[in-house]
Amino acid sequence: MDDFDKYIDKRKKKSPGFNKNFDKGYEQFKIGVLLKQARLEAGYTQEQVAEKLNTKKSAISRIENHSEDIRLSTLVNYAQALGRELRLEVA
Repeated sequence: MDDFDKYIDKRKKKSPGFNKNFDKGYEQFKIGVLLKQARLEAGYTQEQVAEKLNTKKSAISRIENHSEDIRLSTLVNYAQALGRELRLEVA
């Protein structure tokens, strides 16, 4: 466990409110990071993805940086624009 994980674990134990909201927020953050990482690996700029999706660069930025309540169809379209597929897992 690295220092960041130790800090998060400590905060979760100390603050029930932080614990409740952290996991949800972290999952949303992770979605945006994964999308951005996939875009960069595919060699696309935000502008290029926006063009493929017939939208604006600002919309792509919002998807990557504020991915709360993102529609499944948006995720599928984003992945397809990168030549990738979206896979979901219920665990």
